[in-house]
Amino acid sequence: MTLSETSLIKQETRPLVTSANLQEDEAVLNWYALYTCPRHEKCVAQQIEQRSIACFLPMYRSMRRWKDRRKELELALFPGYVFVRLALKDRFRVLQLPSAVRLVSFNGQPAVLPESEIEDLKQRLSRGGSIEPHPYLSVGRRVRVCSGPMQGLEGIIVRCKDRCRIVFSVDLIMRSMAVEVDEYDVEPVMVSKPVN
Repeated sequence: MTLSETSLIKQETRPLVTSANLQEDEAVLNWYALYTCPRHEKCVAQQIEQRSIACFLPMYRSMRRWKDRRKELELALFPGYVFVRLALKDRFRVLQLPSAVRLVSFNGQPAVLPESEIEDLKQRLSRGGSIEPHPYLSVGRRVRVCSGPMQGLEGIIVRCKDRCRIVFSVDLIMRSMAVEVDEYDVEPVMVSKPVN
């Protein structure tokens, strides 16, 4: 066998990347983080829903005080972000919206959010409690809530004065949220150390 015949055999055994394979990948529905103009999250989410595209905008309630009155506002939990579920080939239907800036990307490719992370986030919000934004945390003492409405959820414990909070983070957008819990309702999570 000659060298050219050997290279032909090697080329035939390699999987071919065709435009059909790329189109299949672009047709799969995935969750993406859409970056928006500041304070335009609700407007963008409404426009996305009008186009029959699934989206998720986590919200929280905050009491604001002015000189003459107090008012409870519903604000975006992660300012500047809306989560959108779409096929990558349909991204321009969302990016053409006023106030939609871009999909969060790495190396020029839109970053897919795991379905489980969105479901966990929805579950945390549906359980109630006083959830509010918190500065991003990725390191700290990990705990699991063992009783109460947030039972089963894991996060990083933070103490502020006499209050105890659990901080949950969405690493892709580097944002966190905190919920107050009773210190007696949490237990430490054992993190396995890597074996050298």
